[in-house]
Amino acid sequence: WYQQLNRNLGRFAQHSNGVLSRLEPQGLEDHPLPGPSGRGAILLKFGEGEDALVVVVMHLALGGGARTRQLAYIRELIGGYRHQVLMGDMNTHASDLLENSPLRDLGLQAPQIAATFPSWRPQRCLDHILLSPSLTLERVDVLAQATSDHLPVAVEIRLPDALHGNAWPIPVDGIK
Repeated sequence: WYQQLNRNLGRFAQHSNGVLSRLEPQGLEDHPLPGPSGRGAILLKFGEGEDALVVVVMHLALGGGARTRQLAYIRELIGGYRHQVLMGDMNTHASDLLENSPLRDLGLQAPQIAATFPSWRPQRCLDHILLSPSLTLERVDVLAQATSDHLPVAVEIRLPDALHGNAWPIPVDGIK
């Protein structure tokens, strides 16, 4: 378990990004994002070199200008990797991310179409899991678990053969 605390409002709230993984990453980086304070990204690497799986968990700004700067920063972080998963509260629609943002040249897929916000009456799709073309989507779900103001999104992916080697810290039997 890893928590990136971005805003600490004491007993009222702690705005954070978090990662819980059965696999131990070979690298974990904490990145405060450009723009107003309180936004961040966690970058995890599973494997080595350009064939590593890179996973970025993020919470992006509400404003378009700050969000574009944040996405440009993230684009720089992941540019050298072929296998990418980007996830989090992106505060915009998938079409904006895929067509108009600094991520547009990556060929990312945004498989989820169901609304996630607000959790008590979802009307907007602001939370995404974006996948590089090298990863195969097996399943996508928006979970009906309102533990925050956003509903969680879950995907099941199939990893490319290059990631099924000795780079993993535990056996990958049964892991897609």
